[in-house]
Amino acid sequence: MTPRLDQPIEARRTVLPRPHYDPESFGRLSERIARFLGTARFLVYMTVFVLVWIGWNLAAPASMRFDPYPFIFLTLMLSLQASYAAPLILLAQNRQDDRDRVQYEQDRARSDRNIADTEYLTREIAGLRLALSEVATRDFLRSELQQVIRELDGKDRHAGLP
Repeated sequence: MTPRLDQPIEARRTVLPRPHYDPESFGRLSERIARFLGTARFLVYMTVFVLVWIGWNLAAPASMRFDPYPFIFLTLMLSLQASYAAPLILLAQNRQDDRDRVQYEQDRARSDRNIADTEYLTREIAGLRLALSEVATRDFLRSELQQVIRELDGKDRHAGLP
């Protein structure tokens, strides 16, 4: 029977329920783990762990050794640790990328606002300069008053006033 394209597909039922978790909490935990995995302390702990493991399995009595020479179990444990570490580090990097993207968008919006404010203030200053060029300055008024006084002095002399 050919499925009809005009009908939605029925949801498949699963036998096992999906696990529920808080993605934000899991993300914070993965960031803390990734941050720890990138430290010298982790490298020292891991080196000590491997050396103790190998030392125990080489020097302990044969009945107490749990992982003989090719150290297969140690290899399995290190592979398991790496298989969990890689996705946790990627998850932490993705979360950091998301935060960086949001920060970039906020910086860009802030920059746009600063540019708009600067352009506005530039226009205001230009308007004030134009307005000030039309306003009489103190020196201009002084020179005009002196000219009026000279004219009045000249008229008074022609009119015969002392």
